[in-house]
This record gives sequence, structure tokens and C-alpha cells, in this order.
Amino acid sequence: MASISAASSQSLLALFFIIIMSTMASSSEAGNIATYWGQNGNEGTLAEACETGNYEFMMIAFLPTYGGNQTPEINLAGHCVPSNNNGCSGLSSDIESCQAKGIKVLLSLRAGPGSEAINATEVATYLWNNFLGGQSSSRPLGPAVLDGIDFDIEGGSNQYWGDLARLLKSYSKGGRKVYIVAAPQCPFPDAWLGNALRTGLFDNAWIQFYNNPPCQYSSGDISSLEGAWKLWTSNVPVNKVFLGLPASPEAAGSGFIPILDLISKLLPTIKTSPKYGGVMLWSRYYDIQTRYSSSIKTHV
Repeated sequence: MASISAASSQSLLALFFIIIMSTMASSSEAGNIATYWGQNGNEGTLAEACETGNYEFMMIAFLPTYGGNQTPEINLAGHCVPSNNNGCSGLSSDIESCQAKGIKVLLSLRAGPGSEAINATEVATYLWNNFLGGQSSSRPLGPAVLDGIDFDIEGGSNQYWGDLARLLKSYSKGGRKVYIVAAPQCPFPDAWLGNALRTGLFDNAWIQFYNNPPCQYSSGDISSLEGAWKLWTSNVPVNKVFLGLPASPEAAGSGFIPILDLISKLLPTIKTSPKYGGVMLWSRYYDIQTRYSSSIKTHV
């Protein structure tokens, strides 16, 4: 009986060690969830989005008008109108509330008319003074200091973006980091951001694996997406790569991945990459409808 008891004790210790190691491995692979807020007045407030505890990165979308001698203008759909008296400055308290929870809040740039000939120095100075740590009498979102800039460039030129990233990155000083992230399309390399991403200046890239049939999930088949994922994680000098997905079938024309397929088929494969950062969802509004982030949070 004594020898059986000793063997049992050793087995229990071995089992306990395996469980501990598995937990540590799972923890080391833990990813984050990023999302976009600002393009639907029915998605609730920014503070409410952050209160869910589901997101680690929040992009305020979008700043579509800037550069080319245009007057910069932010567009937040039904949430607020910057040109009104107080405009969108009331968002400042929401931004600070999110940041107090450890959530990084960034402004997302879209390439608007005139972006073919932007002056990178002019745009960087404007972004620094009006959204980041600089000073301006007309900060559209109030005094809150955003954590960085997201490049969601889907048109215009493939020039200047690397210069803009370099100038923005130079503002990281005094213990405060300016995050530079990008949302390229999954065909590799991205037509607009490919050159900029080669600079090594970008912290994260959330690749849009939707509305791009050659490199997205399709009817249970993950092979095209998996191949594109390997290209991105092997060839782009960013810290972390995120899997960009629509949060519902209505959020994109194609590329939606059912939750069970994501959890059972895709995440176990892509999480093996040391550059795996998590999942980006378009967008907060659609995530409310499906509770996609809540369903995948513990698996990401």
C-alpha cells in the first residue's frame, strides 16, 4: 500500500506540474482585442464600450479630411459634430475613462481627397497639437491626450505614410509613448501601406482579413487566410499582428468567421506565431449585435 501511495503522490505531482505549465503557456499566448468606435450613433458611448472590459485598443474613427491645404475635419457619424459650439470635446472625459482602465485610445486616419499630396510635417504637427501631447486652442476631442494614431489607408497614395509615421514616432518622449498602428488589407503587400510598414516604426498591424476573397476565410476553409497570415508575420517588422475580422456577417461584404470556427480551427493555428497579438473587430456597433468579443475573449 505504501508503494502505491507514493506512486499516486508522484502522479498527482506530475499532473499538477503539467496543469501549471499549461496555464503558463496559455497565459503567455494571451492576445488582445481591438475595435473601432465612432461610425454609428447607435453603438453607445465610448465610455460604455470601454466599460465592457472586452477591448485593449480602441480606435476613434475617423479623421478622413486633412492635408492638401484642406481644413482638417473629424467625422464621428451620429455621435457629435465637431464644427458645433462644443463639438466633440465632451468625448475627452470618455477617453480619459478608457485610459484609466488601461485601454489605449487612438485616432484613426482615413485617406481622403487630397491625401495624394499631403505634407507629412504639416499633418504630423496638426495631429500632435490637436490630438496628442501638443497644444492647440481648437482640439476637436477636448484636452484628453490620445495614445497614438491608426493608419487605415484604403486609397490615395502609397507615399508619405512612412514619413508621417517617422515624424509621429519622434514625439515619443518624456516617458509617454506615441503608438503607431496600421490596418492594411490582407493581400500582401498592402497597396497603400506596404512601403510604410517596412520602416519598422509600427507597433501593431491589424490585418483586414475581410472583403478580400483571395486571403480570407471561406466556408470553413482557413487555408488562404493561414497562408496570408504567415506572409504577414514573417515579412513585416511590426511588434504584433492582429487578425482583423468583421464582428457580424453584416459588418462586411465577405470574410465573417463563425465563432466556433474561429475558436476551434483558426486561433490554435495563428497563436503559434510569436508575433500574434490578438483580434481586431470591425466594429463596436456590430459587436454589440453579436457579442462576438464577449464570446471569444477567453480564447483570444
